Amino acid sequence: MRRERLTWDDVDALIDHLIPQFDHTFDGMLIITRGGIVPGGLLAAALQIEHVLTAAVDFPAEAELNDSRMGSQFYAWPKFLQFPDDQMLAAKRVLIVDDVWGSGRTITAVKNRVSGAGGLPYTCVLHFNPFRHLFGNFKPDFYAATTDAYIVYPWESRRGSERALLGGFDQ
Repeated sequence: MRRERLTWDDVDALIDHLIPQFDHTFDGMLIITRGGIVPGGLLAAALQIEHVLTAAVDFPAEAELNDSRMGSQFYAWPKFLQFPDDQMLAAKRVLIVDDVWGSGRTITAVKNRVSGAGGLPYTCVLHFNPFRHLFGNFKPDFYAATTDAYIVYPWESRRGSERALLGGFDQ
């Protein structure tokens, strides 16, 4: 897979591209950890959103699935490690932020849970990968760029995901 390494200036340009897309205000923001923390913080500051919450979601690895009929981790139910109480989301316009929409599983799971709590979810990512996307015509409400590459953000360099890739782990 092709990799693309971004600079902080690239991230600033992506944020600048997103801001004019927002045609209304939001009552709060729900940042998906870990990837959404930096872009969510930048957007919260730029949009002056003070009510900022976090969600942590995990999908089991294929080896962890008990039902061999499933055959793929893409059919697994998400495990919410951290999520705000429903009353914090009910009747609120919530901007859900992550770094990348690859398969779309994580952000879609979060969006559905916000809807289930009575909130009005809007999804936002820096990069949308329509080539890995699993949800037909659904795509992020707001995104700065499309890509087919594995994106390495400046906050990941020499740490975390880039090191794992260099060490032979596939994310």
